[in-house]
Amino acid sequence: MHAHHPLQSVAPVELRPTQLTVGYAEVAAKRAEWEQLGKKKRGELLGRHWFPGVLGPKRRCYIVDHHHLGLALLEEGVASVPVMLLRDFSYLPAERFWRAMEFYHWAHPYDAKNRRRDYDAFPHSLADLQDDPYRSLAARLEQAGGYAKDATPYAEFMWAGFLREHFKLRKGEQPTPELVAKAVALAHGGGASYLPGWSGATA
Repeated sequence: MHAHHPLQSVAPVELRPTQLTVGYAEVAAKRAEWEQLGKKKRGELLGRHWFPGVLGPKRRCYIVDHHHLGLALLEEGVASVPVMLLRDFSYLPAERFWRAMEFYHWAHPYDAKNRRRDYDAFPHSLADLQDDPYRSLAARLEQAGGYAKDATPYAEFMWAGFLREHFKLRKGEQPTPELVAKAVALAHGGGASYLPGWSGATA
């Protein structure tokens, strides 16, 4: 396939992340979903969920969304996934590449404690992403109607940061229904009204 063709087929193991964390519970949920699907449904899911990517230094493919799904498919041994190339930044030196990525809201160099890290902290493989249990809780919160899906870049990270201030979660902790219910009540409160997709009551 030609480099300039926007839709490419890439092995999940070759995909480079543009963030430092995922919620492992969310990855496990996506794997379980995948395992339930027959061959035809798996093909349809991949057809619907192409990965937006940017070509970076050494023509490596950096994905800018769907990190949870990407890691799930990598762990499931999927041979290739469709990647839609948004831009070719392969001519940029690494430092300038990451600056451009951040400028376009395509990179998020924050770790599981929400601390900003240097660009060299980005893992080289989806398999090396850190677990952030607050990201799993944020994903469940959105599914439970705690907030509306929002086009704001990294809306889920912002919600994870908010939840981190209110809950004590251990590494690898699964979001229980009770925890999600508490999070929903909190998310609908006025204290969360600055967050993207907030859908609480304005009394």
